Amino acid sequence: MEAHDFRAGAAQIDITPPPGTLINGDFITHYARFIHDSLYARALVLQRGDTTVAIVIVDICAMPKDLLDEVKVRIQSQTGLLPQNVLIAATHTHAAGSVASLLLGAADLPYRQKLPGLLVESVRAALQTLRPARIGFGAVDVPEHVVCRRFFMKEGYQAQNPVTGGLDGVKTNPFGDEQQIDRRVAPVDPQVSFLAVKGLDDRWISLLANYSLHYVGDWENGTITADYFGVFSAEIGRLLGADSGFVGMMSNGTSGEANIWDFLDPDRYPKEHFAKSELIGKDIAAKVFDALKTVAWQADPALSAEYAEVAAGVRKPTGEELEAARRLVADTQYKAIQQVDMDVLRRIYAREQVLLNEYPDTNLFPVQALQIGEGRIGALGGEFFAETGLRLKQNRSAYFTITMANGYIGYVPPAHEIERGGYETWRCRTSFLEPGAEETIREKLTELLKTGVESPVHQPG
Repeated sequence: MEAHDFRAGAAQIDITPPPGTLINGDFITHYARFIHDSLYARALVLQRGDTTVAIVIVDICAMPKDLLDEVKVRIQSQTGLLPQNVLIAATHTHAAGSVASLLLGAADLPYRQKLPGLLVESVRAALQTLRPARIGFGAVDVPEHVVCRRFFMKEGYQAQNPVTGGLDGVKTNPFGDEQQIDRRVAPVDPQVSFLAVKGLDDRWISLLANYSLHYVGDWENGTITADYFGVFSAEIGRLLGADSGFVGMMSNGTSGEANIWDFLDPDRYPKEHFAKSELIGKDIAAKVFDALKTVAWQADPALSAEYAEVAAGVRKPTGEELEAARRLVADTQYKAIQQVDMDVLRRIYAREQVLLNEYPDTNLFPVQALQIGEGRIGALGGEFFAETGLRLKQNRSAYFTITMANGYIGYVPPAHEIERGGYETWRCRTSFLEPGAEETIREKLTELLKTGVESPVHQPG
């Protein structure tokens, strides 16, 4: 390879939906009424020799695999970039246009038709900015903003399961029942990992960070906002003193059971709209900025991509459960639902059983691994628990997992967490893979991460 054969480029395209667009991510549909800040598709393109890789982080809740497969085909037809070399992921903000039907949150058809072209354009624009570059991986612990939202409750507490009608062993987000909490179920991943990209002229190109924290959600329903992901992306550029061509990016890690709603210390954050997301996004950016001082840079890093689709079985209702669900659906006026209580949850999840029954018996799950120099990035198309991410990080000094990538299957908890129950495990169209799926998918990603090519040495500076 010739010296400085590695190049990089980045771009962002505005994908802000107009007022009136449907918003998903809640039990019911919301409509966009206020636009607090713009939403973006942020693309980073890396190239070495004949290999080109694109990473696109999108301010949206979730994007289904069929939509992203279509986008990748269009990217290939317009740029020649191989679909398996393209990673497209949602930040998982719950205040964006909807392109997926989740629970009673409907997809917005006009926005779904518009979004693919914008994602393609983000990659095309990034390709136009390619220039000689170097990269560096780093990480910093930020434990103060992420907590486990699943709890063991005190003896006698009844955590109801709206799907089975029985009781769960854990409670997710115990609003109003804080005094009944015993302890958190599991540790979370406190680390912010990042990939920094600079031109050889020392001008910044991009920085992609990864944190295993759900959205913050300190806004009024009907608001369009990128949440703390957008705050970080803007703030890191400001701290770096980067020019307008710089693209800051924040991806979502293994945050399936982690958020910022601290039920054991509910008053530790300001409660005004957007105050918490501003505080968190800027604090993370400041800590990443400090960590950049010790990054070891690589020129001409090795570059490769691996992709596979894993067959996983689908959990479905029994015949008896299906008939009971159909009766409840027939007795429910879904369009009249405005508030959610346990009776409404039973009706929502009854509809989920009927719709889930139409799914095929197996699902193809996207798994991807990127090698960038001495670092690795894994990509999984669902919401995974911190346990999965921490196991993948074992014995890897420069690694992180981007979730909601290349598709969205919903929650993929470890088998023992499915046995415990809780919101993330309730059988529905956003939690339906067989209990062993997490292990199978994790093992496939582990296998892909072992594949790669020899990486050049560090470049100081």
